Amino acid sequence: MTKDELEDLIETEEEGEGEGEAAFDNSRLAWFDRKQVAGLPALLVGVHKGPKEEAVAKEHLEELCLLAETHGIQTIEALTISIRTYSAATFLSEGKLADLKEAVDKLGAKLVVFDDDISPAQQRNLESFLGVPVIDRTEVILGVFADRAKTKEAKLQVALAQVKYISPRLKRMWTHLSRQSGTGSSGGGGAYLKGEGEKQIEIDRRILKRKIDRLQQQIKEVSAYRQTQRTLRERSAIPTFAIVGYTNAGKSTLMKALTKADVFIEDKLFATLDTTTRKFVLPETNQELLLIDTVGFIRKLPHLLVTAFRSTLEEAAQADILIHVIDTSNEMALEQSKTTLSVLKELDAKDKPVITCFNKMDLVHGPEATSGMSKSYQQLRLTYPRAVELSANQGMGIDALLHEMKLMLQDRRERLTLCVPQAEYHVVADALRQGKVHSQEYEDNNVLIDVDIPRSIIFRFERFIKGKGVHS
Repeated sequence: MTKDELEDLIETEEEGEGEGEAAFDNSRLAWFDRKQVAGLPALLVGVHKGPKEEAVAKEHLEELCLLAETHGIQTIEALTISIRTYSAATFLSEGKLADLKEAVDKLGAKLVVFDDDISPAQQRNLESFLGVPVIDRTEVILGVFADRAKTKEAKLQVALAQVKYISPRLKRMWTHLSRQSGTGSSGGGGAYLKGEGEKQIEIDRRILKRKIDRLQQQIKEVSAYRQTQRTLRERSAIPTFAIVGYTNAGKSTLMKALTKADVFIEDKLFATLDTTTRKFVLPETNQELLLIDTVGFIRKLPHLLVTAFRSTLEEAAQADILIHVIDTSNEMALEQSKTTLSVLKELDAKDKPVITCFNKMDLVHGPEATSGMSKSYQQLRLTYPRAVELSANQGMGIDALLHEMKLMLQDRRERLTLCVPQAEYHVVADALRQGKVHSQEYEDNNVLIDVDIPRSIIFRFERFIKGKGVHS
């Protein structure tokens, strides 16, 4: 978050708020300036209990390295620490904290990033002992989201999550006053400065509370617009498929492979935060449908972001059918797929019909495939035996996916025999455009059509229905 963005975040729009609620001075901005972490050499820390959890902690650290890289943080070392119990004050025990301090000094780290959430008090105490800024996984993810937000809706949602994250950490912004109070002149100077700090914290909290209220109102308005769009889609009765999955699983690449749409694709975590909707016509059946590319999920997705992005994430919950994309080349693919299902459950979308896709199969069977990939793939096959195997990037397996999509829609279609006067040939043209025609014959001045069409549009042809079902 830059100074300008912070000043905008806390600027007061009401008149008569008093001098205390003016823009923050440079000393108050210092804490937020440390969020500009690009290029800082960082030590990444994963904490686990006992040797059984060490492998998982290392896997999670690998993902944190990718998140840090996406946010511009330079990782110089990733360290796992085994503990017996967590310390309420410093997260780590005294001995482990001393070891971490030694590692920070030896490596010359200017930033420490924890893979776990740490409380504001733990953050303050850790920074005091280690002598460098300390952030957690949530803060990194918030930073990545802020970097990636492009649309007004995404920026509002990220801003809301940031403000909620900042609010309990306000005390850290005023450590300079505490230091001044200890070094000031004798008399009441120190007490005065300390009192000013306490007063300003309360003012800042009121400012942030108003900001939260404004952001929530703006997001509510955007959500209402999104709900209007959903209502229009429901009225059109066009089936909706939502492409869901772990971040960087290849959802946008699949969207492009299916629709040829010009969507943004990048091999990074959270390349896109906004939903993209494209109309698509299913080959053979001519069934119109809507494809929605949704924001990616991730392990330990901060609840702040789940709440803030709820209106966006609910695009998946409101879809008729889900396409669950799994990056099969990732050795943690099974765990990632379970994370996706967990978030869908939180959104009340776990019971939706799902087509599971094993993406990036070209890498799994390619020359650079690892034994870990092979093992992960076998686990996936046991968990999702009916999954479609494909490579969206190479265009492999797309026909198999289209076939599964057609099967999913079969119960939404019906086969009819229509008898349409040639004078109303526009009805025939509509049937040809919207359905799959099995036969077309001419009888006297009528056109006989054997066609299957979406049940949602049968009302358009009611006058011309001669029969239903398959006819020889």
